[in-house]
Amino acid sequence: MSTQSKKFNIHEDWTVVILGFIIIGISLFIFLPEVPVFNWSNPADLQAKVFEIQNLKILFIQFIYFIFIGTLGVFLIGRPVRYFLFIFPVVYILTLAALILAGNSAVKSINLEAVIFSLIIGLAIGNFFKLPEWFRSALSTEVFVKIGLVLLGTSVIFSDILKAGSLGLIQALVVVISVWYFAFWLCRKLKVDDELTMMISSAVSICGVSAAIATSGAIKGDSKKLSYVISIVLVTAIPMMIFMPIIARYFNFPEEVTGAWLGGSIDTSGAVVASGTLVGETALKISTIVKFSQNVLLGLAAFAISVYWTYSHNTTSEAVESKPTLKVIWERFPKFVIGFIAASLLFSFLITPETRDSVKDSLKNLQGVWFALAFTSIGLETNFKDLLSNNSRKPLYAFLIAQLFNVIVTLIISFLLFGS
Repeated sequence: MSTQSKKFNIHEDWTVVILGFIIIGISLFIFLPEVPVFNWSNPADLQAKVFEIQNLKILFIQFIYFIFIGTLGVFLIGRPVRYFLFIFPVVYILTLAALILAGNSAVKSINLEAVIFSLIIGLAIGNFFKLPEWFRSALSTEVFVKIGLVLLGTSVIFSDILKAGSLGLIQALVVVISVWYFAFWLCRKLKVDDELTMMISSAVSICGVSAAIATSGAIKGDSKKLSYVISIVLVTAIPMMIFMPIIARYFNFPEEVTGAWLGGSIDTSGAVVASGTLVGETALKISTIVKFSQNVLLGLAAFAISVYWTYSHNTTSEAVESKPTLKVIWERFPKFVIGFIAASLLFSFLITPETRDSVKDSLKNLQGVWFALAFTSIGLETNFKDLLSNNSRKPLYAFLIAQLFNVIVTLIISFLLFGS
């Protein structure tokens, strides 16, 4: 194995940038993978839609596509390909089960995303069955996450940022900066470890799941900690989605203010849409604009966090001596962030809107599957006791207090900007 690594080895971050752009290139010029159907409401529906022959063919082609890209990645990084070829079908089938569960109409109504099912299924198998060490070590969690993040860049379009409107962008900037720093300060006060501090601060202030994943990638964070933060984000979003519209209606908030409040406070885009729909069309429109304005700050935030973490966490004596140099920062800087930004620039300025519209659904599906594969893998390699240990209480308290601060600050800013 070590001999193979010496013979051929590309850094993992550069590998995911290469793979991300291979996927983009294939989608633009060679083959656009069809989006499989996962929506169903009852067993008959499940049989007629999800397990229909044509849909099963799409899923099989998608499997071949993913195992090809994954195998290429494992080869470029220098890991044993044979282990990957053995375990990937298992991870893929478990992930399909999660995607099918998340596609149920009852599950969608409470906005439980596929990644939470991926995590639960992975945790169940990883904790009830003793998996061999080679199986756990062959899981390519980081590769899956980072490919998904590079593809996420294709949906951050600069013209859409301008369309979001000045008020939406102003609110997003004020909320993201103020809530991020409050969460960061609070975590430090509660002595939460540095990795969880960064993930929680980003998840609360920017856009929940995507922000936590991007931050974890930027700081090379522990996947167990990431899964913990994601679980809190997804579980917290449900009561917020239900009760915030009720509170707004009780106090007769203007619909514009309510929309801005929902969009700026709730951490997942799906929950924002669901809660905005409960209020009305105007609230839905403004909540979506505000949430999107926060989402588009993700690339900038990931870049800033990468630079900060790289600079502040070089603790070796050589690094301390040479901390100010650009070379040290560049060597430790997570290169996948460059792939994210490059994908965003490509789709913003070099791809026509017509072409962009024709590939966006397919690329969004691919991105979602990579994330779901990553969380299945995280579950498989995580011990449930570690995930819910007593040590996890302080991060939970920090998240909930920061979220309360987020709700209050966002409401004030929403009244100032949208109340007139």
